[in-house]
Amino acid sequence: MRLRKFFCALLMALFAMQTLHITALADEGMWPFNNVPREEIKRKYGFEVTDAWLHKVQMSAVRFNNGGSGSFVSPEGLVLTNYHIVEDFVHELSTPQKDYAKDGFVAHSRAEELKIPSLELNQLVSIEDVTERVNTAVKPDTSAADAFAARRAAISEIEAESTKQTGLRSDVVTLYQGGRYNLYRYKKYTDVRLVFVPEFQAAFFGGDPDNFNFPRFNIDMSLVRVYENGQPVHPENYLKFSTKGTKEGELVFVAGHPGSTARLNTVAHLEELRDVSIPLIIRYLERREAVLKNYMARGEHETEEAQNELNSVQNSLKVYRGQLQGLQDKTLIERKRQQEEALRKAIAADPKRKAEYGDAWDAIAKAHGSFATYAKERRFLDLAAGFSTQLFGVARTLVRLAEEKEKPNAQRLPEFTDARRQSLELALYSTAPINKELERLKLADSLAFMRDEMGADNAIVKRVLNGKTPEARAAELIDGTKLYDVDYRKQLAAGGRQAIESSTDPMIQLARSIDREARDVRKRYENEVTGVERANYAKIARALFETEGDKLYPDATFTLRLSYGAVKGYNENGHKVEPFTTLGGLYDRAAKFNQKFPYNLPPRWMEKKSALNLKTPFNFVSTNDIIGGNSGSPTINKEGELVGLIFDGNIQSLVGNFYYDESVNRAISVDSRAMLEVLRKLFGANDIADELTK
Repeated sequence: MRLRKFFCALLMALFAMQTLHITALADEGMWPFNNVPREEIKRKYGFEVTDAWLHKVQMSAVRFNNGGSGSFVSPEGLVLTNYHIVEDFVHELSTPQKDYAKDGFVAHSRAEELKIPSLELNQLVSIEDVTERVNTAVKPDTSAADAFAARRAAISEIEAESTKQTGLRSDVVTLYQGGRYNLYRYKKYTDVRLVFVPEFQAAFFGGDPDNFNFPRFNIDMSLVRVYENGQPVHPENYLKFSTKGTKEGELVFVAGHPGSTARLNTVAHLEELRDVSIPLIIRYLERREAVLKNYMARGEHETEEAQNELNSVQNSLKVYRGQLQGLQDKTLIERKRQQEEALRKAIAADPKRKAEYGDAWDAIAKAHGSFATYAKERRFLDLAAGFSTQLFGVARTLVRLAEEKEKPNAQRLPEFTDARRQSLELALYSTAPINKELERLKLADSLAFMRDEMGADNAIVKRVLNGKTPEARAAELIDGTKLYDVDYRKQLAAGGRQAIESSTDPMIQLARSIDREARDVRKRYENEVTGVERANYAKIARALFETEGDKLYPDATFTLRLSYGAVKGYNENGHKVEPFTTLGGLYDRAAKFNQKFPYNLPPRWMEKKSALNLKTPFNFVSTNDIIGGNSGSPTINKEGELVGLIFDGNIQSLVGNFYYDESVNRAISVDSRAMLEVLRKLFGANDIADELTK
């Protein structure tokens, strides 16, 4: 369900050459808005993508800072996304008297709308190619580490300069893993208010068993309203809801922010993921799942507290288990190897190309071979898998903020540059409540996991545990810290390095005590892996550019992309899967399981069943190429109307992290007709439905 993360479960077709090329018959590609394959779309579907159409779609799209997508859908600033993108906020806004996850929420007036804390929406305003400026910062014959540092400094300078000149969030995005660099400028919105969510059980009907499957029956939607200067924004471009919806065979587009793909990865890179990184992540997630289930077994209150996180963890487990299964398939690796060798052979036949590109694959293989020796240190220290509590994240941010702000902007870690400061502070000073007991349990288990993986005699492990059991140490840290208090966080931040170094807060002391080792392993990874990848994947990309030209699309980078496809069913195990489900099918599926969790419907849905048109199309599938981060993306017709809302992919599509197969790859959307039917007939939200169809 949560396309913020994705996984590979089945190997169904040829592993194309990193699938960086578009094939004549495939609806493949997550295309940047400055490189949309207009001729191919016109050739296949007879539709001409105009500048005006593309501008409207781009300006309608927004990105959520918690990892999802959305779109403006009304002239009064309504934004549509998935329930699961805002579910944590729904929990935070609920009270003992009003459980919005259980009962849903509708604001029938502006006064009833609920301000969402710590949420930032980004609207892409412009894209500028800055490849030459970034690359000219690197002197000839520079080491990978020095080149990486030079590029980072240039990127920081570009971002700071752009932010100062425009007042817009400015991010330099690495495309083709270093083949190109584009400057993305965003307008930021931080006053966002909840307008509508259905009940959690209706949004996530079928739960984990139905996750990443089809047929589906989910109303996984939510509506928020964007404000500026205390008033709703009035976007010039928005996507009106289609009342007629879509039909089988119709061309549809998806505009969203796919998180990441690995379609450019070499065989050696994929083998390291298979043998080292992904198994470690799975072990971590399995332990987290066990902790959450044990906590939830205590009672109803604990279940409510941990349910959202469990959903996310179980989703991620499916993702990574599927990725591992795909990478363990010898056919996938062998086909990739053959295609890699074919490209290398072609390059070797040309002395000039050999000199320029020939060493790229060996350099990447060496980098990932070496990384295997310190992957655990990076995971536990730099990525903080050994300290699984929000409070450690706060502590680390404060410790590093004190040090980084003393440096010139270009020399800071990217997340602490001036261009990112506002977004950093929005998260750092979030007033969202923190469950002390649950944080204690998670931290204890992650400390034990670090001890078990790195060894009880490891010097860092000994220092962290300080002679105590993981449980005792976690209790000491969680109970002793004052970082729950946002004012205290602000006080420490204002005090700078002196306040941090003199702090006796145990969580600050912990973050401080391992920060040097954490920074060192981060620097080593950036120098020996990321820096090598930037230089050498750029070579591979340039080699491909020479033959493919602008037919190439880059791997996903959580930046705005456009995919195109058609509403279309598929065959699974010898049976045809129809492209649409209906509201009536929802009730049939609930009855099939005798309304037993997770197939139980909320009371409203049973009481008002007779009011619904059960023939209304509910969920549908299309051939659009999507991945994690596309959650909440609009599905759009040729007229620029919203016909659906992406919320999932089928099992077969999730191998899309590595390649795309049009025969079975399907994106799953909530139909616009179902959303309007539910708003009007079940929630009495006619005013909202009217606004969506203006």
